[in-house]
Amino acid sequence: MDNLMLEKVKELLAKNETIGIAVGKNPGVDEMAGALSLYLALLGVNKKVTVICPTEPIVEVSSLVGIDKVKKGFDGGAGGDLTVSFPYKEGEIEKVSYTLEEGKLNILVKAGEKGLNFNEKDVEYKKGGEAPGLVFVVGTPRLSDLGTVFDMEALKDSKVVNIDYKPENQGFGDIPLLGKNASSVSELVASLISSLGFNIDVDIASNLMAGIISATDNFQLPTTSPLAFETVATLLKKGAVRKVKDAKKNVAEDSFFTPASTSNVAEANAAYARPPSFTKTSAGTAEKKPEIRLDGDNPPDDWLAPKIYKGSTNI
Repeated sequence: MDNLMLEKVKELLAKNETIGIAVGKNPGVDEMAGALSLYLALLGVNKKVTVICPTEPIVEVSSLVGIDKVKKGFDGGAGGDLTVSFPYKEGEIEKVSYTLEEGKLNILVKAGEKGLNFNEKDVEYKKGGEAPGLVFVVGTPRLSDLGTVFDMEALKDSKVVNIDYKPENQGFGDIPLLGKNASSVSELVASLISSLGFNIDVDIASNLMAGIISATDNFQLPTTSPLAFETVATLLKKGAVRKVKDAKKNVAEDSFFTPASTSNVAEANAAYARPPSFTKTSAGTAEKKPEIRLDGDNPPDDWLAPKIYKGSTNI
């Protein structure tokens, strides 16, 4: 990693206690693993961190440590505003008012002639306030991929660190950390965390391992970088847990013979070992008899007796 860029990141971290991490819509395992690993590392140095994503996490990322902490927007401080949102159609709301009862503020939405078209589950709450002074955008080629969760107006004074390896990345941000020769975002995040002197515990190491494995197709892609192998070696030393498929299941799927067919294999081997028998024909040539199957374990009495065959001419 470039020393000048690294020093700039260190300066920004020293100046900001509230930090945001953003990842684009529908992130893969690599992108989300990188974001959550950075999140855990910053929590470890007592920073106030929020990680956001515009879309709900997919099943593939559900096993990553910290996935339950992902939010739809940056939290505001104690002095921030609270916005209550719900679907609205013209004519279904007559008026909005409020009442104060026993220390509680009740917001009253009076239905119009068409009635309300939403339920309690459709109501959303968003706490506004001071935006994070430093935002890491992880594995996201364009700011537009963040959707509405990245409010350009609210974050106009925030410094942005862009971490990515994809060639289509637009190079946005105050500090673009673009590893063009890397094969995963997790490699770059691992390098950043290590360069900053932050601790890589088992959870962080396992997340990063999952990200690299996903991005490189279990190290099978020809684009897998030397840094990927170097990083994985370090992560294993840190106690990274590598999740693998059921070995028995893989053997059953990848083998030519499944466990259910072992009896057929035994029969085939027995048939192969059984010596053929021949009989003399009128032309003096040997003809193969139909195969005789043995129903028991004991062969016929003459099985091992020597056999003599004669042709039409004497030798």
